[in-house]
Amino acid sequence: MANKQYSTAESLLSAEGANLGTTAWLEITQERVNQFADATGDHQWIHVDPERAAQGPFGGCIAHGYLTLSLVNMFLPQLIEVLNLQMGVNYGCDKVRFPAPVPVGSRIRGSGEIIRTEMVGQAVQAVIRVTVEIEGSDRPGCVIDTISRYTFNPFQ
Repeated sequence: MANKQYSTAESLLSAEGANLGTTAWLEITQERVNQFADATGDHQWIHVDPERAAQGPFGGCIAHGYLTLSLVNMFLPQLIEVLNLQMGVNYGCDKVRFPAPVPVGSRIRGSGEIIRTEMVGQAVQAVIRVTVEIEGSDRPGCVIDTISRYTFNPFQ
């Protein structure tokens, strides 16, 4: 279940600035990194060769930045649940950054904040900043401002 729920356009519009809390922790395994490498064709040694990566700049394998980014899609529904929807779409994202590498074996979680909300036609557009925290690290693995559009069903 998500940390915050919204079931009307008005409730979501008034949530600008809301802290959405944090998700459960997720361990980044070598298997997940290898599967992402296979799916994307990015088999760079810093991700998939533990022996060579141990001698490299990060002291071991690290997750792809885009793997870390893609996990935001898993974290978002843990942070926010929008109910009574006719339709919800991912509109895009702004300001994607990767401040720190995510080592294989580390645990990450998402924390969220509703940065901005506005009406766009019949939909509420919400900009939600998701920060991918790395357990024990002062710097996050990823910070992204997601943009979603939610069209609510009218109440009868």
